[in-house]
Amino acid sequence: MTTSWTVTRLLRDRNAVLYLTGVVVSGFGSSALWLVSGVWVKDLTGSDGLAALCTAALWTPTLLGPALGTLADRVRRKPLLIRLNLALAVLLLPLGTVDSPGSVWLLFTVLVLYGAAGVVEDAANSALVAAAVDPDLLGDFNGLRTTAREGMKLVAPLTGAALYTAYGGPSVALLDAGTFVLAAGVCVLLRVREERPRPAAGSWRGQTAEGVRLLWSHPILRPLVRSGGATMCLASLGSSLNYAVVDALGRSPAYTGVMYAVQGAGSVAVGLVSGPALRRLGERRFAAYGIALTGVAVAARAVPYDAVVLACSAAAGLGLPCVLIAAYTAVQREIPAAALGRATATADTLMFTPNVIGLAVGAALVELVDHRLLLTVFGGALLATAWSLAQRSAARTAARSPSDANPA
Repeated sequence: MTTSWTVTRLLRDRNAVLYLTGVVVSGFGSSALWLVSGVWVKDLTGSDGLAALCTAALWTPTLLGPALGTLADRVRRKPLLIRLNLALAVLLLPLGTVDSPGSVWLLFTVLVLYGAAGVVEDAANSALVAAAVDPDLLGDFNGLRTTAREGMKLVAPLTGAALYTAYGGPSVALLDAGTFVLAAGVCVLLRVREERPRPAAGSWRGQTAEGVRLLWSHPILRPLVRSGGATMCLASLGSSLNYAVVDALGRSPAYTGVMYAVQGAGSVAVGLVSGPALRRLGERRFAAYGIALTGVAVAARAVPYDAVVLACSAAAGLGLPCVLIAAYTAVQREIPAAALGRATATADTLMFTPNVIGLAVGAALVELVDHRLLLTVFGGALLATAWSLAQRSAARTAARSPSDANPA
């Protein structure tokens, strides 16, 4: 089954196209606001620390992912998504009053609530996709979703920056609000049959714990999610050294923008081939190869040549999303629909919380240790992570082979 054929088949699926349209629309507004929020706070307060906290405010709700994801399992997902998108549109409107250092607290409050709603929305989306898209095409869909999201990250920040420069932060917030209204309209058009969830059995805490248990006790999902968390941590440790890498090249700090753009292009490309690659390799080997490529890319950035650094950025863009695509696809296939929201949100927490930790630790280490040594160590650790996951895949295949060879 060729890449072009499966992509064409997926794009003929009405629900898949609507989902991807929603990802593009809402992702455009979110990416624009993500960049502008830090610039906005910096302009109002003059503080680099407060500007950096904008990203932390968006990511912090991920720590509560298992509990927030439980909401997506207690109600029908399509109505929930419509309401969440409309609620986010309304939530952004008060940002039109943020025009002084004294009102920055309102921006941070909105960002935290924005991040929390995003956790619930991602959980509900993942669960609804598993019901609406052909199971054979889930890998292709998750790959195209990655392509759409990364594509927006290449375009939207520039648009947001231009809009901010011309009209200020409230104009970007209004743009983002408009994209959520459009995304709600796209959700209305989805044709999905959902059974009303059974009345919740047990407490919220008990349901949350059940979702965590289902994910962590699963022999396929646990190694994937654990490797995803390790990969995101090590990759973020490496990315925290970007400015040191740029200094070694003799370039200005703005050159990091070129590196991010090249990495984003790599992530766009891998999304187009992930479906066929998953079918050929399986989730674990696909993830392991991606982690290994990321490890080589991180370590090789210690070589101070423009061509090498840019090639490494492209390679990291190709490799890093593989474990995420593999993990989400496996979760959608292996977890029962009734618990899929909780399991997806738990996977988010386990894979993305280490990302925040890595950025903080890397920022401290770069002041103490030569960045070339750190890049080599982080790259080696990524290769070890890939090897461990590949070994587990080989052991699982070997364990299955006797029964495969002697069918009942």
